[in-house]
Amino acid sequence: MATGLSFFKLSFLLSLLSGGSDLLAPDAESGVAQIGKFPPSCNRIECPSYELVHSGNGYEIRRYNTTVWVSTEPIPDISLVDATRTAFFQLFAYIQGKNEYHQKIEMTAPVISQVSPSDGPFCESSFTVSFYVPKQNQPDPAPAENLRIQKWNPRYVAVRQFSGFVSDDSIGEEAAALDSSLKGTAWANAIEKSKEDGGVGSDSAYTVAQYNSPFEFTGRVNEIWLPFELDV
Repeated sequence: MATGLSFFKLSFLLSLLSGGSDLLAPDAESGVAQIGKFPPSCNRIECPSYELVHSGNGYEIRRYNTTVWVSTEPIPDISLVDATRTAFFQLFAYIQGKNEYHQKIEMTAPVISQVSPSDGPFCESSFTVSFYVPKQNQPDPAPAENLRIQKWNPRYVAVRQFSGFVSDDSIGEEAAALDSSLKGTAWANAIEKSKEDGGVGSDSAYTVAQYNSPFEFTGRVNEIWLPFELDV
């Protein structure tokens, strides 16, 4: 059983290495926008809970409860796929027990990559890759070298779902589509205000959430997130 669990953890995190590789068969719905599809992986492993606030044309607004994440240091790169590959080894070692508590940690979903513009050369961006800490570990998450513990207060998130394997080409297109679908809405104004005020979402352009193992060729669910604060 333990061997099977470790294999599942490894296979899940290997999805971060796929990046739409030609060696992997594409999802039959690759590139198709979705809304409100429940990620199949969340039937098997823990995902953060949220309240659906609004469902719009090509997007939805969620309110997430307080969550805890373990995150890499920002990784400068021109490729999300390559940066996530770099982060993979740190996160997999962490959940396998390479932390100060020598504690093995259950796999969760999603694994997220925050994308921030950078002043570096060659149009580099900065990528912070994070693992959602299971609820049972959140009161005292295990510290680890070169990883940071982040506690998120409750926040709103504008979300666009898309299928298939994540690639560097697809994420830019999906982020632009989310931005376009929000234009002219009160949510777009709230997102802009949050960024201007230095609140939630001001430190990144968008976040990519990945839910699936690389061995799941159908029913794949990925998301673009735009977190923000909302004065109510």
